[in-house]
Amino acid sequence: MLRQYYSSYWKESFRSFLYIFNRELRNVFKDEGVVLFFIIVPIFYPILYSLIYNTETIREVPVAVVDMSRTAFSRDYLRRVNGTPDVNIVAYCANMEEAREMIRRREAYGIVCVPKEFTDNLNMGQQARVSLFIDMSGLLYYKAVLVANTNVSLELNAQIKVERAGNTTDEQDKVTIYPISYEEVNLYNPQGGMASFLIPAVLILILQQTLVLGVGLLAGTARETNRLHELIPVEKSHHGLLRIVFGKSTLYLLIYIVQSIIALGVIPRIFGLPQIGNPVTLAFFLAPFLLAITFFAMTISALIQERENVILIIVFASIPLLFLSGVSWPATAMPQWLKFFSYLFPSTFGVNGFVHINTMGADLLEVRREWDALWLQSAFYFLTCCLTFRYKIIRARKRTYKEHLKKRTRQRARRNTYNQLPTQNS
Repeated sequence: MLRQYYSSYWKESFRSFLYIFNRELRNVFKDEGVVLFFIIVPIFYPILYSLIYNTETIREVPVAVVDMSRTAFSRDYLRRVNGTPDVNIVAYCANMEEAREMIRRREAYGIVCVPKEFTDNLNMGQQARVSLFIDMSGLLYYKAVLVANTNVSLELNAQIKVERAGNTTDEQDKVTIYPISYEEVNLYNPQGGMASFLIPAVLILILQQTLVLGVGLLAGTARETNRLHELIPVEKSHHGLLRIVFGKSTLYLLIYIVQSIIALGVIPRIFGLPQIGNPVTLAFFLAPFLLAITFFAMTISALIQERENVILIIVFASIPLLFLSGVSWPATAMPQWLKFFSYLFPSTFGVNGFVHINTMGADLLEVRREWDALWLQSAFYFLTCCLTFRYKIIRARKRTYKEHLKKRTRQRARRNTYNQLPTQNS
């Protein structure tokens, strides 16, 4: 008897789970906004960002030159600067005012000013200076112009040292140029480019934000179409808290497992972004992350009253969440309270863990802190999701019961009024 009871219970639970899963699936593909955020944006945005930053670094930054020295040595210096891949000299100006005007018209993003005494100082064995004026509205312009001039000045410094040293062998020239030999190695980002630095963090944030947006839109639609404007309808098929939570979350997880493979695996490989992590390690790490963002999104959706609200809130929060992740600005430089606030969001641990595994080749033990934090967030947001959904179910039932009582009261009143009407004798 007991076995039969449990058998029928699990069969009913599974039927309810499938019904909720299928109904949510239909709701996803009936809603154009949800299709946009669930299907299109997680694929389109990574491709768009990769196309924008695919060159990694800025090349041929236009600069203006003010050569007050007008000597062979100053011309040689400027020729070498123009020969670097970072800078392109677009104009030789007569004075600084003319060069500044080009900056204002956005025809150039930097000025290289060679003073009148440049060659004289070098001939007298004194230090010569070259002034750089760079448009700081874009830090990449600053980096390109500064690196080009620094490399050329080091090259000319070495040439001048050798000429004045009077060495007799190549080995002496080498020691004169580099008394201390050094080798520069860019770890994990060989090109020193923006795509390798920024795209991995953005990909994780895109997955979180699009999932929250899509689930929020579904919740807003459910309230707008429900007679009582409640998130959970009072139906026989929606009986059981865990059936509802697991039915909805399973669909979201399945969609975003596929989207994670495309966004984090396929697209970076197409655009040649660094991928040195172990795919198995990455899969184990993404499991708690996907669970955390799913239950986080479902918790947020319980608080959404209208479809438009979720777009305003989540889009507004996207840029702050990127800063809070600690990628664009070091977490150690943030106020302590802001750092603790960032721990509320799965993207904080997801971004750092993914960057360590994918770009730096870390194993699961090396991202144990982020991995454990994501499991804790999964449990916490699963609990908050169940509590908020339970509250919504109870409130919906209470409102339904009150509506039923009001309906019965009105029916009884109409019946009493009809019975009190005087009858006519035939």
